[in-house]
Amino acid sequence: MDHKYDFGMMGKAPIVYVRAIAVADLPAEIQAQTGGIKTLYAVHDSDGQRLALVRDRKLAFALARQHDMSPVSVH
Repeated sequence: MDHKYDFGMMGKAPIVYVRAIAVADLPAEIQAQTGGIKTLYAVHDSDGQRLALVRDRKLAFALARQHDMSPVSVH
């Protein structure tokens, strides 16, 4: 417990938040494009602005990482 941890790399990539969104809560024009899916996953920036909507959680995390962001789950 006495060893030092290098926090130098933390904070380099912006954090984005991934959360499940009920399709029923989205605007009608988006609902019409979902093909019967009940849940999508949204990626939001730290200000709460939605950056993306994707089909599944795994894809949301992959998308964020491909754009040099650090994704975390929001419940």
